[in-house]
Amino acid sequence: MTARITRSACGLVLLSLLPLSSHAKTIAVGPGQTYQKPCQGIAAAAAGDLIEVDAAGSYNGDTCGWTTDNLTLRGVNGRAKIDLTGVTPAQRKGIFAISAPTATIENFELSGAAISAADGNNGAGIRHQGLNLTVRNCYFHDNQNGILGAPMTSQLGTVLIEGSEFASNGAGDGYSHNMYLGDYAKFTLQGSYSHRGKVGHLVKSRAKENYILYNRITDEAGGTASYEIDLPNGGLSVVLGNLLEQSGTTQNPAILSYAAEGVTAGYDTRLFVVNNTFLNNRRSGTFVANATATPGVLRNNIFFNGGTVSAQASAEQTSNFVSATMGDPLFTDVATYDVRVRAGSPCIDTGTAAGSAGTQSLTPSAHYVHPLAQQARQIVGSAIDIGAFEHGVLISPPDAGSSGGEDGGTGGGGGSTPGGCSCSVGHARPHGAESCVFWLASLLSFAYLGRRRIVRKGWLVLRSARET
Repeated sequence: MTARITRSACGLVLLSLLPLSSHAKTIAVGPGQTYQKPCQGIAAAAAGDLIEVDAAGSYNGDTCGWTTDNLTLRGVNGRAKIDLTGVTPAQRKGIFAISAPTATIENFELSGAAISAADGNNGAGIRHQGLNLTVRNCYFHDNQNGILGAPMTSQLGTVLIEGSEFASNGAGDGYSHNMYLGDYAKFTLQGSYSHRGKVGHLVKSRAKENYILYNRITDEAGGTASYEIDLPNGGLSVVLGNLLEQSGTTQNPAILSYAAEGVTAGYDTRLFVVNNTFLNNRRSGTFVANATATPGVLRNNIFFNGGTVSAQASAEQTSNFVSATMGDPLFTDVATYDVRVRAGSPCIDTGTAAGSAGTQSLTPSAHYVHPLAQQARQIVGSAIDIGAFEHGVLISPPDAGSSGGEDGGTGGGGGSTPGGCSCSVGHARPHGAESCVFWLASLLSFAYLGRRRIVRKGWLVLRSARET
């Protein structure tokens, strides 16, 4: 007997889920266009418009703020670049100062934002004061803050950052960071690369819920960042499937800090740290510093080099590999941050079922693939492996240009995905009946994340699917 999902059937289901029009209009910006600069296009836009900025243009010094709702600003033909060095940011806040309820920024490189100490020393690539912000495939470097945001209404709004790079942001005063998100309802960082902050933190969030999934967050050789992850007010927080590294020249001995400034009223106090690989090149200090009385869940992590895993006596520590007491995890090449384990590693098939945190599964579904990609992760063998990578899954090796896992190397080059793909997920594509299911799931996922412009320039890709 043969069951078949036809092209037309799958297509009809897909089409039934698609809006007829996702944007009111598309505004082209760049050489030969009516609008020569991104801010000219933004000023001309109406709510819901898409602004496409040709990367071939020169936009240095272009800065503006806006309140127009639901604009999508997208670099095309590569990353559109704005260097603001020597120019005062809009509103003395950021290259883009956004007060609109919802905004999406894709495929931009933003650098050089700075203001005086008297004005706050906190010029940002993006200064966000709206509610909902989505950032995809962007590169923030050499600003006082990469992204600085606080919602217009406390504990409302969501921030999603995916497939983006943050490097060398900070004023050097400890109050400015690669990214600093205020008390939003939810913050998600996934498939991204944050490194070499200038004294400040690589990731800082005061959100009510935090999901830090499948990233590379590494201070690297000679780096002076403080915490790799700082969640100073607690909140339900899931740190899953990341590579985290503290350099020998760090400004603070903890890698992940939770609730150090006290828990905000009404916030959850649960912290889940699952299937991460921690590298401590300081060789002392604390991997996970949890200031609450609620036992943190530390499961299936690799803690490499010296240091206290957690000073919280009640922490639930299950199936972790602590190299200081358990030996060599057999990384492929820790000096280049290739922390996939080799055959024979004691981390293979020795993890524990991860469970869930509310609706968030704690079983990792992806690996971070450098630079700025994700790839599906499946359990290979009798049990999940310990750490951020599953042995036996074929994945692309880390970029050879980024090194320093043992305090040696350059820490990688900036703008490592100049080609400008706004999709950062590198999952293997299924075949047969699973293909239709895969694309339907992908569509629903994009809709959830706010990527509603699925139909573009008159074409739609549909996948046929068959099961025999």
